[in-house]
Amino acid sequence: MSFADKIITFNTQLKYEGNLPEGFQVLNPYVNNPETLKVMRQFYYKYYNDNNRRKFIIGINPSRNGAGVTGIPFTDTKRLKSVCGIEMTSAHTHEISSVFLYDVIEAFDGAEKFYNQFYINSPFPLAIIQNIKGNNWVNANYYDEASLFNSVKDFMIASLKNHISFGLNTNEVFVLGVKNARFIKQINNKEKLFNKITVLEHPRYIQQYKLKEKQLFIDKYLMAFKGF
Repeated sequence: MSFADKIITFNTQLKYEGNLPEGFQVLNPYVNNPETLKVMRQFYYKYYNDNNRRKFIIGINPSRNGAGVTGIPFTDTKRLKSVCGIEMTSAHTHEISSVFLYDVIEAFDGAEKFYNQFYINSPFPLAIIQNIKGNNWVNANYYDEASLFNSVKDFMIASLKNHISFGLNTNEVFVLGVKNARFIKQINNKEKLFNKITVLEHPRYIQQYKLKEKQLFIDKYLMAFKGF
């Protein structure tokens, strides 16, 4: 099986059947939209149809407008079409984390070179939403409440081990988000999954709060990814 086959098999079999605290739900894009399966397969066969040993970039969990629609981490439908050449007709999304990451990818000399060396996913690889008032559902992070993290922790550990089994390089892992890194370090201290954890500011944080310094963060990402 190629790297692509392993990812596609993982995604198509992905489901969360554990408990969640009241007010939280999990969205599975591979079940909710048949076109998600189609574009996800196209993407991974385009960039991952080999057995290269890639470096692992860990996000938090997908947003409803990024991987929660396309099935591809940090990739909204705009970047999926404009950069990857894969069109999704059933949905049209814009996700600010995707904007920053694809700026990094462009600075890395493009998607083909980047995805040849890196694999991105999340310890909780499905979107989480929270009901904050009435029927108003918003994106949630797995660490937003202690009870939520405790509910999904075992699933996260199993997911990380699954990702590693695809043939990832575990000497160094890149974790996006300072708070995210605290929880990944907590897991790693017990499970010993990675030798070194390099922490980078999350793309959403950069786009929302550090936009004037964006190029500095792009340079920081490139230096980390290229090992400078």
